[in-house]
Amino acid sequence: MLSIFELTALLLTLSAGLGWINHKFLPMSRSVGLLTMSVSASFILVAIDILYPSQHLFEPLTQALLHIDFTAVVMEGMLAFLLFAGALHVDLKTLASRAVPVIILATFATVVSTFIVGFLMWQAARLFGQPLTLPWALVFGALISPTDPVAVMSTLKTVKVPPSLEVEMKGEALFNDGVGIVIFTILLAFATGQGGEETSWLGVTELLVAEAGGGLLLGIATGYLAYRAMRLIDDYSIEVLITLALVTATYALARRIHVSGPLSVVAAGLLIGYRGPLDAMSDRTQTYVFGLWTLIDEVLNSLLFLLIGLEVLILRFEPRALLLAAIAIPIVVAARFIAVGLPTLAPLASRIMSRGNVAFLTWAGIRGGISIALALSIPEGEARPWILAATYAAVLFSVIVQGSTLGWVARRTVLARKSGV
Repeated sequence: MLSIFELTALLLTLSAGLGWINHKFLPMSRSVGLLTMSVSASFILVAIDILYPSQHLFEPLTQALLHIDFTAVVMEGMLAFLLFAGALHVDLKTLASRAVPVIILATFATVVSTFIVGFLMWQAARLFGQPLTLPWALVFGALISPTDPVAVMSTLKTVKVPPSLEVEMKGEALFNDGVGIVIFTILLAFATGQGGEETSWLGVTELLVAEAGGGLLLGIATGYLAYRAMRLIDDYSIEVLITLALVTATYALARRIHVSGPLSVVAAGLLIGYRGPLDAMSDRTQTYVFGLWTLIDEVLNSLLFLLIGLEVLILRFEPRALLLAAIAIPIVVAARFIAVGLPTLAPLASRIMSRGNVAFLTWAGIRGGISIALALSIPEGEARPWILAATYAAVLFSVIVQGSTLGWVARRTVLARKSGV
């Protein structure tokens, strides 16, 4: 079995090698290219294993991947750093000016999409005689409805849209994880028969307020403390260390006191990214701090999308589940279209959200590692293989197809309308 160091070396080498091939020969963004190549390589290796079952050519890699807890790696490791890095580069003033549409997309749209996806998947499962009950279909709806901040921000690096629309997408992706994870937790409790007082209307409300509100307050408090500490000195190495401590300590404390870790690091990142350059960081410190977090973002992004693709090697999908997985793709896209479009039908909605952006926002609803991590956290049971297959199908389609064509969609919709074409 590979040691942790050897496995890390292997993943970094694969990430660097595939990234180089993509940059040199393929016209795809880094995330799309890495995912496409790693998934393709995984399918080729699986096919070889099927054709030559006695050879076990990739057994060491498979055994190594089996020892990686993908859910823990994403939810308890990468996510905190990636969310902070993303929030650090968001313009807080622009985000505040688009607060209403961001809140609508991060809450209302997520909830609506959850129930639309859940109901339609349940009906599809009944139609094809698949063992997916309504509670488990709603669990799938909850884990697939939030847009993934890592995937969205990675995609936006190669797509040019108006700044106000870009900040709406970033804001939604950063904030809807807290809502989505709480909904997922509640619906999972119902599906597993563990629903109690905490899943009553009062319990749900208290949980949302405690998780979301507590996470935001914690992030503001720790972020302000770090900001004040950075303001009292001018030493880039210590200030870089402060940001690293801020992320890890805030996320760890959030988990300990049972508030939203993702929202806490987002709040801290927004505060440091806005206040730091104003009066707490010299130009030299800004170069190192923002440069480090850009590099962390790029490296962890590469590793995450590589892992998503390689996970195919150890996941065994039931052939019958593949039909439901294929059906999940149009259902998820349609639910996103309805959830994003409904708010624009309200009176005076045109002053807040443009109907002309609905098509683009629908296609920009990229899902990623968080959805897969939540799906893998579902306990073993009859529904798990079906949900896992549907999640993987939706994520792969989302990142590879939607991510690679989002620029074209932007030119045909948002940018075309803006230029009067």
